[in-house]
Amino acid sequence: MATGAAVVAGDAVADARPARWARLRAHLAGELLLPGDDGYDTARLPFNSLFDHHRPAGIARCVRPEDVQRCLEEARRSGIRVAARSGGHGYAAYSTPHDGLVVDLAPMAGVEVRPDGTAVVGAGARLGDVYAALAAAGRCLPLGNCPSVGIAGFTLGGGLGWLQRTYGLACDWLRAARVITVDSRVVTASEDREPDLFWALRGGGGGNFGVVTSFGFATVPVPEVLTVFRVRFPAGSAADVLGGWQPWSVALPEEVSSSCVAMPDGAVDVFGCAVGREGMVLGELAHLLDAVGVDAPIEHAEVDYPTATAIMTGGQPTRNAFRASSRIAERWDDPAAVADTVRGMDSALLIVGALGGAIDRRTPTDTAYPHRGAPTSVEVFGTVGDLPPEQVTREVDQAQSALAGLIGTGTYINYLDPEQQDWARTAYRHNLRRLRAVARRYDPDRVLRFPQAVR
Repeated sequence: MATGAAVVAGDAVADARPARWARLRAHLAGELLLPGDDGYDTARLPFNSLFDHHRPAGIARCVRPEDVQRCLEEARRSGIRVAARSGGHGYAAYSTPHDGLVVDLAPMAGVEVRPDGTAVVGAGARLGDVYAALAAAGRCLPLGNCPSVGIAGFTLGGGLGWLQRTYGLACDWLRAARVITVDSRVVTASEDREPDLFWALRGGGGGNFGVVTSFGFATVPVPEVLTVFRVRFPAGSAADVLGGWQPWSVALPEEVSSSCVAMPDGAVDVFGCAVGREGMVLGELAHLLDAVGVDAPIEHAEVDYPTATAIMTGGQPTRNAFRASSRIAERWDDPAAVADTVRGMDSALLIVGALGGAIDRRTPTDTAYPHRGAPTSVEVFGTVGDLPPEQVTREVDQAQSALAGLIGTGTYINYLDPEQQDWARTAYRHNLRRLRAVARRYDPDRVLRFPQAVR
């Protein structure tokens, strides 16, 4: 009797699946892709090919907010795991849930720049699209280095970028967001309406609280001239460069943002951008060489904003397999030990960015992004290539664990590491309790669930 009941129950679940998709397809204005459909095998792929084994049960290509509402209704009805996807660049591919429903926002990618300089950006827009539309209107937002990253995940995690010391984070310029809540309500979150939700959307991380369908940003006029620069230090110089660059980078005027990449062989590539003419930058770069004590050629150029954007974003990246993690520095006492965290490794390298400047015009509790006042961010990045993925994971984990003891335990939520055990406490810090309260209020039944969701 029990066995027969189990068989009947199993048949009922199997029979419910075609009905689920027929019901959803009938109410979508956009396309629903299922396994076996033309286009499914391309649409399902995340940016990180290490997770190409994720095979969602369905991909809803949403062309309007009502499509998102229908997807969330179906998720509540059937219990299927659901996740919104903007650019699909999440490091752990949580926006492509295996055997779940992808709410694909890519078709909702419009960018409207209004006469007052505000920009309304669809949640499916990529950073490259936003850069181009804003620049055509003579406007600017502080965005990131990768043009194929989606605006939604980027902004919701805070939004570090290559002009961050001058203009702050992307989330600092957010003025309103249109959100579909898990109970399919359409709400506008701003300082005046749904203020707790608005607070959480500025740094609380993508995939939580609801599905944002559009963002309203304030913008600034495009700078008239910028100076891009690069200094390439030779192998074996990482300890000296990190020792000289870090205090130099955070003491710079706010107009100058700088980063560096430290390689396993000890070579370091310092690069950045200044809002202004090269005269200001060249003197600062001379001070850097003096502080480092290692001679290296300086490359620099005065350029307009579109050219600076093209240089700093570096073109469209290709999908690849990688592991990554991060730490936010509270101290920088032993730069040689920081360099040693990746010395001699086959894959892992350090991408180090100067924080401060305009980022710190807000307090750590003004938005959900908690790392105001921190001087430096460090991303540990390992490309798999021909290496065993397990080795790359081991190298990245070894480096980030060592960094936690050397510089501090903070974590940037947009560099989510599925192997990192302390991620919630270190990514959200003192804001975690309030974020959990917002999550309980807006998603009490955990409709939006994934391993590193706010809970």
